[in-house]
Amino acid sequence: MIEVENITYSYGDGTKALDNVSVTFPEEHIFAVTGMSGSGKTTLLNCLARFLRPQSGAIRLNGTEIGGMDEAAFRAGVGVVFQRLNLFPHLTVLENLSLAPVRLGRGAKKGILCEAGEMLERLGIPELAGHYPAQISGGQAQRVAIARGLMLKPGVMLLDEPTSALDAKTSQEFSVWLRELKSDTGFVIVTHDLAFAGETASRGIFMEGGRIVKSGPIRAVLSHIDGGLSA
Repeated sequence: MIEVENITYSYGDGTKALDNVSVTFPEEHIFAVTGMSGSGKTTLLNCLARFLRPQSGAIRLNGTEIGGMDEAAFRAGVGVVFQRLNLFPHLTVLENLSLAPVRLGRGAKKGILCEAGEMLERLGIPELAGHYPAQISGGQAQRVAIARGLMLKPGVMLLDEPTSALDAKTSQEFSVWLRELKSDTGFVIVTHDLAFAGETASRGIFMEGGRIVKSGPIRAVLSHIDGGLSA
C-alpha cells in the first residue's frame, strides 16, 4: 500500500505541479489517476516512483517513508512501466525479462531464464520469448514490459499512459489482461483515457491544477468528470 500525505511539488520556475495532495493506493486494486494535460498526474507518478522528491509532505510504502528506503528495497517494492516502455532492442523478450533479476543477483542465470519463460507462459505470451522488441506489436510490448516488471515481484506497479500507442480493440484486450493480474500486484495507472480507466480500474482520482478534485469508486469519479464537462 502507498500512502501519500499532503505532498507539494513546485518546479524551478515556481509552477506548483502538486498542491497539498493526499491519497491512498490500496493493495490488490487497479487505481486510475486521471486528469487533463498539466493537471499534475505525471508529476504525482514521478514522486511515487521516487524520481522527484516533494518539497513537503510524505509518501509511505507499507508504512515506511520512501525517501529513506534503500534503493534496491524500494525498487523491489515498486515497479514502473514508462510510456516509452524502454525495452532493450538488442535483447530478446526472454533476455529483457531476465536482465534485472540476474544483475541484482536474484539467482543463477539459468534458473532466472527458466522463471522468465514460466512468467511468459503464465501471462499467455510464451510465443514471444525469442522475439526482439522490433518484431512485436504495441500491445504485446506493453505485456512484455509489465511481465519484465513482475519478475522482481513488486507490491505495486506504476503504469504511465499504458494505452497511448494502442488502438481501441487492443486497449480493451489489455484492460481484461490487467484485471486478471491484480491478485499478483496492485496497479496505479496514470491515464487520460477515461474509457480505459472506467473499464479497468476499481477506484480512482481526477486531478486539476495540481489538486485532487474527485476521488472514490471509478464510476463516481467518471460521473463527476462527465457532469463537469457537460455543464
